[in-house]
Amino acid sequence: MARRPRGSETTPTDVEEHIVDIDVSAEMETSFLEYAYSVIYARALPDARDGLKPVQRRILFQMGEMGLRPDRSHVKSSRVVGDVMGKLHPHGDSAIYDAMVRLAQPFALRLPLVDGHGNFGSLDEGPAAPRYTEARMAPAALAMTAGVDEDVVTFVPNYDNKLMQPEVLPSAIPNLLVNGATGIAVGMATNMAPHNLVEVVAAARHLVLHPDATLAELMRFVPGPDLPTGGTIVGLEGVREAYATGRGAFRTRATARIENVTARRKGIIFTELPYMVGPEKVIEKIKEGVQAKRLVGIADVVDLTDRHHGLRVVVEIRSGFEPEAVLAQLYRHTPLEESFSVNNVALVEGQPRTLGLRELLTVWVDHRVDVTRRRSAFRLERRRERLHLVEGLLVAILDIDEV
Repeated sequence: MARRPRGSETTPTDVEEHIVDIDVSAEMETSFLEYAYSVIYARALPDARDGLKPVQRRILFQMGEMGLRPDRSHVKSSRVVGDVMGKLHPHGDSAIYDAMVRLAQPFALRLPLVDGHGNFGSLDEGPAAPRYTEARMAPAALAMTAGVDEDVVTFVPNYDNKLMQPEVLPSAIPNLLVNGATGIAVGMATNMAPHNLVEVVAAARHLVLHPDATLAELMRFVPGPDLPTGGTIVGLEGVREAYATGRGAFRTRATARIENVTARRKGIIFTELPYMVGPEKVIEKIKEGVQAKRLVGIADVVDLTDRHHGLRVVVEIRSGFEPEAVLAQLYRHTPLEESFSVNNVALVEGQPRTLGLRELLTVWVDHRVDVTRRRSAFRLERRRERLHLVEGLLVAILDIDEV
């Protein structure tokens, strides 16, 4: 065993003492601001141009790099997660997989961007582990990444400066309005409702043709959110306020009908629920209300949901009670009627801003104009290079005999 030579031992007194005095309040302020900016810019808030958070953008870009097009076979989700984590997003596999799962859930997004195969969860249950599920790009994801290799967006280095990644995707669809967004940053949060693709595109087209279009004109095309789980929006005042200022709230109700469920009993059939409300949660709250005697006139509640008939929650009514009165109680005391608070916060030129409907459409249209301009310049340059090559070949052919 090697020994340390004599005289090489050091004692604490041999080291020169060096203490740096700092202002604790200033250091806390600087560190907190850096942390807050990192959360806002690199994690929690979507970019207003493509409607994606960094982890979502990296997932779609890497899936495109892996060739996981809709016409190709699915691959294990764990492979996608591993590639994204190793090359672009070294922040843990759970964060990446959770983001990918949401991109594949038709009840969360109006237009899913990932085509999932396997158990990707439900409104009441979480997804299976990534080793049990498979994924590939959905057709909408192709529209999001179309032309990304034609210099239509700016590329920036990844975390270790060895690879390049897009700062934003070309986004041929207005993803932020169509799919909405949720996120909690430091001192701010975003909560945006999904909308109908056809309606949003029609509004964007009208804005292009009429740059001075008013909010009332745009709302002729986009009258309100189009939630993936359906339901009915109660009143449009909150929607109008959200479209005007970027902040507001509206209430959504489950879709119900009254019919005979047995020879002697009527029942209330719910076929659509408020956004992100699962049938198990509804049934649990109904049973709690019956036990607490807040809800009366209910004989039984059954979940008959299946793949063939879709959502179907049946509430049987006791004899002697009016179904309409019971329905009013259910809306009042259960998640069958919920409030959706709109807070349209997104990044515009790297800064968080609260955007109304007109501003959201304008940012996306301006982005698409820039993408089209850069794509045209890229293709023109490629044609010029080709023309230069062809001209050289023609000169060589004409002079080949003399040479």
